[in-house]
Amino acid sequence: MRNMTRITFVILSVLLLASLSSTSNFVLGKVHVRVMNRLGRGRSMQIHCQSQDDDLGCLTVPDGREIEWKFNVNFWGTTLFYCDVQWNGSVWHHFDAYSSQRDDNRCEARCNWMISEDGRLFGFNQKHGTWDVVQFQAAY
Repeated sequence: MRNMTRITFVILSVLLLASLSSTSNFVLGKVHVRVMNRLGRGRSMQIHCQSQDDDLGCLTVPDGREIEWKFNVNFWGTTLFYCDVQWNGSVWHHFDAYSSQRDDNRCEARCNWMISEDGRLFGFNQKHGTWDVVQFQAAY
């Protein structure tokens, strides 16, 4: 009987933590990330995206095309996917394609990114329905 009480307590604790979690994607399931090449004039971009657990490899994305992947947010709400991107021999530009703390409210289960003709990064804010300019970070 004592073991049954412990098991019940553990199950209820896990359910409580899940319901209190600030990461709604834990309950919703997979997050979809898409990075679009809108550089124009036939310019391809090279992109390398990864997390602590997954490395998507270095890919060439032709002008007008995109890459997309999906994953589950971890239980602790610390999931981070980051990308390095370059085109036409430019320096590598770095950005976080998904950060649980930032994106739980901004893009919920679908995070869209776009590299524009002038080389700026835009992120789609689902909450407000707008494309927002996001500054690239220093490449590592």
